[in-house]
Amino acid sequence: MKATKKYNFYAGPAILPESVLHQAASAVTNFDNMGLSILEISHRSPNFTKVMQDAQLLAKELTGAGDEFEALFLTGGASSQFFMTAMNLLNTDETAAYINTGTWSTKAIKEAKLFGNIVLAASSEDDGYRYIPKQLSNLGNAKYLHYTSNNTIYGTQYHQLPDTTLPLIGDLSSDIFSRPVDLNRHAVIYAGAQKNMGPAGTTLVLVRKDMLGRVKHQIPTLLDYRTHINKGSMFNTPPVYAVYVSMLTMRWVAQQGGPEAMASHNSKKAAMLYKEIDNNPLFTGYARKEDRSKMNVTFNINDETLENAFVEACSEAGIVGIKGHRSVGGFRASIYNAMPVEGVEKLVDVMQTFSKQHGA
Repeated sequence: MKATKKYNFYAGPAILPESVLHQAASAVTNFDNMGLSILEISHRSPNFTKVMQDAQLLAKELTGAGDEFEALFLTGGASSQFFMTAMNLLNTDETAAYINTGTWSTKAIKEAKLFGNIVLAASSEDDGYRYIPKQLSNLGNAKYLHYTSNNTIYGTQYHQLPDTTLPLIGDLSSDIFSRPVDLNRHAVIYAGAQKNMGPAGTTLVLVRKDMLGRVKHQIPTLLDYRTHINKGSMFNTPPVYAVYVSMLTMRWVAQQGGPEAMASHNSKKAAMLYKEIDNNPLFTGYARKEDRSKMNVTFNINDETLENAFVEACSEAGIVGIKGHRSVGGFRASIYNAMPVEGVEKLVDVMQTFSKQHGA
């Protein structure tokens, strides 16, 4: 019996386009008419070399990266970039500034302190990370400013880049390719694939090459961006399948019209869901309205005794992954690029029906 496809609102590993899933599934049995699965081909084969090159080219095209940037597909998740960025760019006698907007930026700050002097430019911790701080300080001697563009746990998102002339390092893990990005303002952007680009297993890094080679300390070979630039992201065996599916997803984004079209698509979904949250007396949004994420919509139910019943109502409607992160509770609807409008419509319908049933 064939299972009914569900509406996947998980924050990650997250929803992928249906056409990408079909192509990825086909490649598991016969990739590129080789008579081999993509899971068993050599990463040195011309067939996969082309996949890697296409993935790098697509990443640069979708972000508008020029020749001064290199696109890398690495392992270790975005968490590995918390220390690799500082290790490659920051001397121990230099200072870097960080903005703390939640769990992931907190972890980035902790790792960066191993390599230099880290100052806090701003933080929203005082209000449970419900907002994006606008006023920055302590930037005077900083070499760069690190920020997290979208916060999956708390549901906040930068709608404008931080107001500074410093080179930016952006963790774009959960909103990569969801809208245009001004790469000229950045020294590095990085993104774990599993939230909006592909399956778990690879991490995209776009790095400005002229920022490298300036640190005095030695960098382990595998952790040096220049190693991966020189070897075309193939210094060691890359995560073949994760890169392939990410390439398919980026190709799909391009076919939809690129980040500009995705921005329009995502704004429509977000507006629809936030309207219901604001109009429905049973629910309350978590993040401040001006900083709400268009990727991860966080909200609470005003009667906490109904939480489990609401999750069950969603499940009966084919909606999964709606529970909020364990650190904040409530609910979270992740509406990444591949989430169709009808998925959000279904969730809104469940919210309305549930509210009527419970007298709200």
